[in-house]
Amino acid sequence: MIDFAALFISSSVVALAEIGDKTQLLSLMLSARYPKQAWPIIGGIFIATLFNHAGAALVGHWAADFLSPEVMRWILGIGFLLIGFWLLIPDRFDGSKEQRVANRAWQVFVFTATIFFLAEMGDKTQIATIALGARYDSVTSVTLGTTVGMMLANIPAVWLGRKFTERLPTKVVHAIAAVVFIGLGVATIIFA
Repeated sequence: MIDFAALFISSSVVALAEIGDKTQLLSLMLSARYPKQAWPIIGGIFIATLFNHAGAALVGHWAADFLSPEVMRWILGIGFLLIGFWLLIPDRFDGSKEQRVANRAWQVFVFTATIFFLAEMGDKTQIATIALGARYDSVTSVTLGTTVGMMLANIPAVWLGRKFTERLPTKVVHAIAAVVFIGLGVATIIFA
């Protein structure tokens, strides 16, 4: 049964916590990197959030004990650095245009789901989900609420990223995204 109070509070808390967060920035950068792949990005964010927050609501304290904040910091920092350097590599594809589009959509979806899931680990919205899961009896309501909150904050970021690419050359967008991710990686590793 759905606990509507838990659903509403969870979605509100997470939507507000996500504003300006690194995963919202990730949404913006992914859409700038792949401007014609908004739906695979949104789908990847949804799946990643659903699984991440379901796990957080169920076993959040176990994950916190298993992986120390120091280990998570290094994993995230190196991940951001790798994304930053990867953004500097131009895309190349072989095959027909239709095949490239189909392959690209699937690749973008899988990449988005994976990187978003990892970036969400130890994030303030995941911590909020753990706290909400401890507060409310309905894990389903908390998971649905936090997922809705993430989507409310990240879907506009995806569409905004697409608008950037309409006004700026793709190489400039990729360079800006690369610098941002490399900066995030360095900051994550250096600062707790």
